[in-house]
Amino acid sequence: MSLYEKLVNGEEKLSLVGLGYVGMPIAVAFSKKVKVVGFDLNEKKIGLYKQGIDPTKEVGNEAIKACTVDFTCDEARLREAKFHIVAVPTPVNPDHTPDLSPVEGASTILGRNLVKGSIVVFESTVYPGVTEEVCVPILERESGLKCGVDFKVGYSPERINPGDKVHRLETIVKIVSGMDEETLDTVAKVYELVVDAGVHRAESIKVAEAAKVIENSQRDINIAFMNELSIIFNKMGIDTKAVLEAAGTKWNFLKFFPGLVGGHCIGVDPYYLTYKAEQIGYHSQIILSGRRINDDMGRYVAESLVKNLIKAGNSVADARVGILGFTFKENCPDTRNTKIIDIVNELREYGIEPVISDPTADRDEAKHEYDIEFVDMSEMKDMDAVVLAVAHDEFSSLTEPDIGAMFNPANDKKVFLDIKGMKSRKEFEEKGYLYWRL
Repeated sequence: MSLYEKLVNGEEKLSLVGLGYVGMPIAVAFSKKVKVVGFDLNEKKIGLYKQGIDPTKEVGNEAIKACTVDFTCDEARLREAKFHIVAVPTPVNPDHTPDLSPVEGASTILGRNLVKGSIVVFESTVYPGVTEEVCVPILERESGLKCGVDFKVGYSPERINPGDKVHRLETIVKIVSGMDEETLDTVAKVYELVVDAGVHRAESIKVAEAAKVIENSQRDINIAFMNELSIIFNKMGIDTKAVLEAAGTKWNFLKFFPGLVGGHCIGVDPYYLTYKAEQIGYHSQIILSGRRINDDMGRYVAESLVKNLIKAGNSVADARVGILGFTFKENCPDTRNTKIIDIVNELREYGIEPVISDPTADRDEAKHEYDIEFVDMSEMKDMDAVVLAVAHDEFSSLTEPDIGAMFNPANDKKVFLDIKGMKSRKEFEEKGYLYWRL
């Protein structure tokens, strides 16, 4: 009987190594079909899952309570499984080189507990070659087993979009790959259990790794182009959103928009690709130029705010600035690699300590990662400038009077930065605001 059949019959188990925004939804989905061991080193997170609490807000508390995932932080429990999925983050170092320590650490832990006949599938975004050239040697070293003989490996890049309730694991075509045809077939069949949209069988592990890393690089470049247009049009006194609405009436115009590119995918993955390119002697031109533009947008927003404060006749040094939103994207509690911190740090260079409110963000994570403490929106009072930074649903319902109540009534001009263009420029300008957006 094959491993796939044993999984379906309940004779073998599947494990998820890493239960964050990507791993946890995968574990929950598979638990509806097979027996699942969910492993994470974070004891606090495991404790919340066991209580039926979803700190990621990806599937919700009810789904966590109802699922049959066996949540644990005991690595020895991994020995109970023979099909392993590794879904840990792959960040970059301060110098933008890949930080492979999470995937190396996961490989070390899994290797110590790997049994013969297992298949290990990596989902972490990496540059081509990491699975076979970095992870496999660690698995072999720690387990004493031989890849291709005692265990097999595959790669299936995650495509989950945090905070997106439409494009989910089940509805996005899954790229799958394996070290040989037999492994590929098993990996494909296992994922087909939960992915309604079906799978795409890549011809090799490196092809699958490359496909993932270029998906986000392409998006990064397109957003960089929009950000550059925004800088140009702002200098011309032209509204970028209006330009894009007009251009978007053409059938083949790609509808991208300017914005802050953060998070653990789009703002990170291009550096993995360019790092590998430089190793083989090619220095990226387009990809890195796009990265430079996007990495600089936080500073650009802060500078634009300061210029508008001066235009409004406000003192910059003691200005009160409120920021609505801190996460890297809307309707998601994740603050990792948020570019809002770039705005905050640049404002601090001008002597401004902004007040930040975000009802969606993970407060503990923001405190731990950035030493940022949020205030309730009701405390946004007597501001000289307000930045609507993240398009959370909670902010979409804010009216002009709601936002106006946040300002110092003594100010003749209210400086309002609507980064994502959520509000009507015309409405706010008619009310006398100095309105600015990307």
